[in-house]
Amino acid sequence: MKNLIRPLLVLFVAFTVITGAAYPVVVTAIGHAAFPNQSSGSLIVKNGKAVGSEFIGQQFDAPYYFWGRLSATSPNPYNAQASSGSNLGPTNPALADEVKGRLSALHDADPSNTAAVPVDLVTSSGSGLDPEISPAAAAYQVDRVAKARKLSPGDVDALVQRYTSGRQFGILGEARVNVLKLNLALDELKPVQ
Repeated sequence: MKNLIRPLLVLFVAFTVITGAAYPVVVTAIGHAAFPNQSSGSLIVKNGKAVGSEFIGQQFDAPYYFWGRLSATSPNPYNAQASSGSNLGPTNPALADEVKGRLSALHDADPSNTAAVPVDLVTSSGSGLDPEISPAAAAYQVDRVAKARKLSPGDVDALVQRYTSGRQFGILGEARVNVLKLNLALDELKPVQ
């Protein structure tokens, strides 16, 4: 029995060191060397202070900001530690109530807008953390943001175009607009007073 226990303990310690310490250290070092921004959380820094991440949405509900997708995380919106979808099916009354509530908020913020509301402005994403909206969702909000900031819709639309990313490699995904980057650019163009 003694002859079996010693090799087992040696293997246990060796594999613990290899898989529990050495492998994570090597993979982390390679990640930091090859992808320094991504491995550090893709943080967006303004004036030396991190204001958010490219990949985690934030709550914007003032009329002078573009609004992102709804967050399904709880108890707080855009809680990266609680990433999850809402799991509400199309026949669930709670989903209908969520959509009606967001439609009402969008209408209250811009009562003169009679355009069709893009679906990504009234539903949450699969992760509940989506930092991006469709160009159509951004275009829907241009007039409201322009009025609230006392800018021309053309200037705001030009900013949306500048912050619109196309499909990855020209074929993957859809065109999208990062809401945090767009709102930070708006603050640089004309700060809220």
